[in-house]
Amino acid sequence: MPKATAVWLVDNTGLSFEQIADFCGLHPLEVKGIADEDVAKGIKGQDPVATGQLTREQIADAEKDPKKRLKMAAPKHKMPNVRQKRAPRYTPVSKRQDKPDAVYWIIRNHPEFSDSDIIKLIGTTKATIAKIRERSHWNAANIKAVDPVTLGLCSQLELDLAVSRVNAKRERAEKRAARKGASLKTIAETTGEPLVELPAREDAPSEGAPAPDDAVLSSELEQD
Repeated sequence: MPKATAVWLVDNTGLSFEQIADFCGLHPLEVKGIADEDVAKGIKGQDPVATGQLTREQIADAEKDPKKRLKMAAPKHKMPNVRQKRAPRYTPVSKRQDKPDAVYWIIRNHPEFSDSDIIKLIGTTKATIAKIRERSHWNAANIKAVDPVTLGLCSQLELDLAVSRVNAKRERAEKRAARKGASLKTIAETTGEPLVELPAREDAPSEGAPAPDDAVLSSELEQD
């Protein structure tokens, strides 16, 4: 509370009314009223040093120079950035019955959209999308392809951004696939030398002594 901080600074420091008013976001006359006990009666002072808003060195320097302005001290501990979870897209009850028509329109006109892309744009469920794709939805006979912008389920800007995002993601995937294919080079591309084909293997007998036939081998085995 600014007034609680001002009460503490008035009671415990030699800062001017202008310095206290500037730091606490009050009017100097209001700070003077606190000093005269005409304002903020019953408010307990809050120590800005204990809360980490100021340091004692800052207060001491400002007491020596009435023109010096106090600034909020830097936090001692840096808080990690907490990414807020995106809330599900809210659709009025009166428009929820139009979602199947919008889903069918996207499936027909933008087949590059994944289920997650459709869910982000319209706020439906994966099960509903699967039933519409398979024509197994309970109301499949009456589902018609209608632009979600016309139905009021999203704006034209949101639809255009979703299309651009999906196309950009597809282009990145194609480039990665192209780079992966280009990395597999042939021997000729790697060494710079042409590939030499080896001569076909012939089944002709070798030029040494002719191989003995089976009859000769059997007679020799009998003699042994």
